[in-house]
Amino acid sequence: MSASAVLLPPVTPPTYHRVVSPTLHIPTDPQVPVPVGLLACQRDPLLRELASTVISCTVSQSPTVPSNGRKSKKDKTSTPPAETLLEVILHDTVLFPEGGGQPSDVGLLTTPDKKPWKVIEIKRHGGHAVHYVPVPKEEVEAAQLAFHPGAQVVASLGEEGYQKRLDHSCMHTSQHLLSAILETRLNLPTLSWSLSTWPNPAYVEIPRSMTAEEIAFAQDTANALVFEGRSVHVEVEEFDRDKIMEAKIAQGRGAEKGPPVDYTGGVKRTVVIDGVDRSLCCGTHFPTIHNLQLFIIPQTDSVARASTTSARLSFLAGPRLLAYISTTHGLLTAAAGTLSCGAPGVPERVEQVVDERKRLAKRVDDVEAELARVVACELAAAVRDDGVLHRHRTDDSANALAFLSAISSAFANEFAAVSPAPSFLVVLSSSPSSQTTSSTSVVLIFGSDEQKVKAVGEGLKSKLGVKGGGKGPRWSGKFTGVWKDSREGATIDGILADIRSQ
Repeated sequence: MSASAVLLPPVTPPTYHRVVSPTLHIPTDPQVPVPVGLLACQRDPLLRELASTVISCTVSQSPTVPSNGRKSKKDKTSTPPAETLLEVILHDTVLFPEGGGQPSDVGLLTTPDKKPWKVIEIKRHGGHAVHYVPVPKEEVEAAQLAFHPGAQVVASLGEEGYQKRLDHSCMHTSQHLLSAILETRLNLPTLSWSLSTWPNPAYVEIPRSMTAEEIAFAQDTANALVFEGRSVHVEVEEFDRDKIMEAKIAQGRGAEKGPPVDYTGGVKRTVVIDGVDRSLCCGTHFPTIHNLQLFIIPQTDSVARASTTSARLSFLAGPRLLAYISTTHGLLTAAAGTLSCGAPGVPERVEQVVDERKRLAKRVDDVEAELARVVACELAAAVRDDGVLHRHRTDDSANALAFLSAISSAFANEFAAVSPAPSFLVVLSSSPSSQTTSSTSVVLIFGSDEQKVKAVGEGLKSKLGVKGGGKGPRWSGKFTGVWKDSREGATIDGILADIRSQ
């Protein structure tokens, strides 16, 4: 993840974090944890490291940490069995705990012995930020000693953590900007949003789909504000859930939802984009939007639920947008090289290739149908001499059974006008030219006597391990392994010999 093209102020302006209540104070006692809402990472989003004091360190009762990055349950990263998770609470921290739709930071805690301990997740427990530190089991005692209450440690983002913070902050502030424009200019409130894993686009969920003109308008409006370089600041005051719920929309976007029910930090935090938006949020936001060139994917995806239908509008900004452009350009260049044309000619060349493929596919279908009729005529002639027969063929197509079915249909057409209809029993088999123990051969049985067709199918099941079934005068199945005429073919001939003798 590279952020070299994203320019930020060297330091956070002193006017960024504003305590608007005269009775709210940031705890200075190193034995008292700073609540979520007033953390150093929320007061100064450009701060990369901070010296702090350990409040507590305990062994986590959970073997795994909730996924950092909103992965599915199957993808959640489990702590290796050889490691134990420690839960460390500091007086203050530069590492952001997950909240407001923004995944947590990752970083390091460096103890007085200069040893860096990796922080894989930070979670909010009530009003406290808890750092999850994986420790080898044989080092748990030493780690607990290093993180004893009162110990001085340095919390830092590190390069990996800073790049992740940069991405998350750019995307989160872009979401505020986009949601404000959608709601105030197009009357489309944001129902929810998701910051997907890198480098996928994030999305906002809105009540309905948008036209191409509306999407272009939202993007142009957002980028006009970005060009102006509107400033961003944060206002904090005492948290009063009842007053927040009473304020509703009058206090800004998100006020109607309020903070999470388990939030006990005592701080109400409002993120303000100058002249554009006021929204309750605990996330990290950079002090200006001038680096947030916004790109909206020009389409919406409908989301149908039991009683409602909504839509998702995807967007990119910051490092994620740069990665998207780079990846897209690489794919376009590779496609142009494969198609032997310039990048602007790729759409037309692809259309030509698709049309040609359709024509070739139709030609193959026509040739196969003609070939099936020829083979069926040969089989019909053979059946008149001997009503029971087996034919094996080699076929490397993806659906060899379909061609065998075409032969059987053409065969039926050959005898459709014959009266009286002759008695027959035909077994067709097909295997690829190059075989291994996992290769699949197919078998199709059809005949005028349903009982005999079923008897041959049961014989293939019991003697060759063919898996399959059928109904009426047709039976089909698959054989796994190497097919040999001297072995499998001979077995079929033996089964048919028994049928003849009946």
